[in-house]
Amino acid sequence: MRALTWQGKRDVRVETVPDPEIVDATDIIVRITSTGICGSDLHLYEVLGPFLDPGDILGHEPMGIVEETGAKVTEVAVGDRVVVPFNISCGTCWMCRQGLQSQCETTQVTDRGMGAALFGFSKLYGQVPGGQAELLRVPFGNTLPVKVAHGPPDQRFVYLSDVLPTAWQSVAYAGIPPGGSVTVLGLGPIGDMAARIALHRGAAQVFGVDLVPERLARARARGVHTLDLNVYGKGVGDEIRRLTEGRGSDAVIEAVGMEAHGAPLSRAAQNLAGRLPDALGEKVMGHAGVDSMAAFNTAVDAVRRGGTISLIGVYGGSVDPVPMRTLFDKQIQLRMGQANVKHWVDVILPLLNDEDVLGVDDFATHTLPLEQGPQAYQSLQEKRDGMIKTILTP
Repeated sequence: MRALTWQGKRDVRVETVPDPEIVDATDIIVRITSTGICGSDLHLYEVLGPFLDPGDILGHEPMGIVEETGAKVTEVAVGDRVVVPFNISCGTCWMCRQGLQSQCETTQVTDRGMGAALFGFSKLYGQVPGGQAELLRVPFGNTLPVKVAHGPPDQRFVYLSDVLPTAWQSVAYAGIPPGGSVTVLGLGPIGDMAARIALHRGAAQVFGVDLVPERLARARARGVHTLDLNVYGKGVGDEIRRLTEGRGSDAVIEAVGMEAHGAPLSRAAQNLAGRLPDALGEKVMGHAGVDSMAAFNTAVDAVRRGGTISLIGVYGGSVDPVPMRTLFDKQIQLRMGQANVKHWVDVILPLLNDEDVLGVDDFATHTLPLEQGPQAYQSLQEKRDGMIKTILTP
C-alpha cells in the first residue's frame, strides 16, 4: 500500500509499504477513504523527531470502509463505513468505563509513563502505524470504530476522529456559564471548531484570537468577535477586559500549545534535540522546558478571577514555567488533556445531518490526494495558500 511516512525533520514522503494484517481476532482492516492532517502532526514534522524512526506512518484522523475482520469481530462487518478515533482504547477497562478513553489501561504506554496509545503519533504513544495510508489495522474492532451511515460525503463524519470531540471537550471543560463569555486562543481547526461549538451551546460572547488573516476571517464569518494578535499583541487581555466590564472572560480555551516557532530559547532547544542522537534528543525533549508559554500566559491574563482555563493545545515540555502565584491568586480552575473521543461521539453524531449546524461539510480548506501529502505538510507548517484544514484522499 501507499502511506505517508516520516523520514526526518520537515521530511515526509509517500512510499510503498507492506499492507497491514490481522494480528488479533478482534482486529479489523479499514480501507481509508479520507484522512486529515492535524496541527499536532506538525509537531512530529518539526519538533518531535527524537521520538520517531524513519518510515513511521503518520496520521490519526482517518475514516473508511471495513475490508477485513478478525474471527471475533461481531459489531462491524466488511463493507461498513467507520470513523477511527485517534485514541486506541479498549472500551472495557476501568478508565474507558469512566469516559477517559485517552487513559485506557489496556493500551497505556507504561514504559514511557504515558496514557493511551495513539495512531501515528511517535514512540511516546506506542509508535502505532497511522492512518495517512491506504489501509489501517484497527484493534478492538467491536468497541473502537464509530459506524456511520453510507451516503453523505466523508467530510460529514471524518472530524469525529479528532477535531469534533477534541473541540467539544475543550468547550465542556471550559464550563462556560449560561450566557457567559469565552476567549479562544488560536483559530486553527480545533480553536475554530471550539468557537463554533461554544456559540452552538449558548455562549453569549465568543472572542477568537489569532494572527493569520484567513483564520480570523473564517471565524468572524461564523459570528466570533475576532482579535488580531498583530494588532493587540500583549494587550489582548486588556481588550478582553474592556469587552467584559473589566473582568475578563468567564473561560479561556487555549488551543495553541506547543508552537515550533515559539520563543527563541524554546526554538533553540528544539533544534538542538533534533540534531542529537535519538537517545540524547529524547532526554532534551522529555526533560527540558522546551515550550513557549506565551499562549498559556495570555490565557491566565485574559480569564476573569474565578474563571476556567481549558487547555487543549498540545505541550511537550516537562518543566515549563507556570505562573502559580497568579493562578492561585485569581482562583483559576484549570482543565486539560487529550480528548476522550468515544465519550463525546453520542452527543455530537446527531448534529452531523443536512442542517450542518457546525459547518463540517465545508470545514476543510483543501482536499488533496495522498500523494500530495508532503506538499500539504509544508503549506500547513508555513501557513500559506490559505490552508487551514486539509483532508487527504488515498
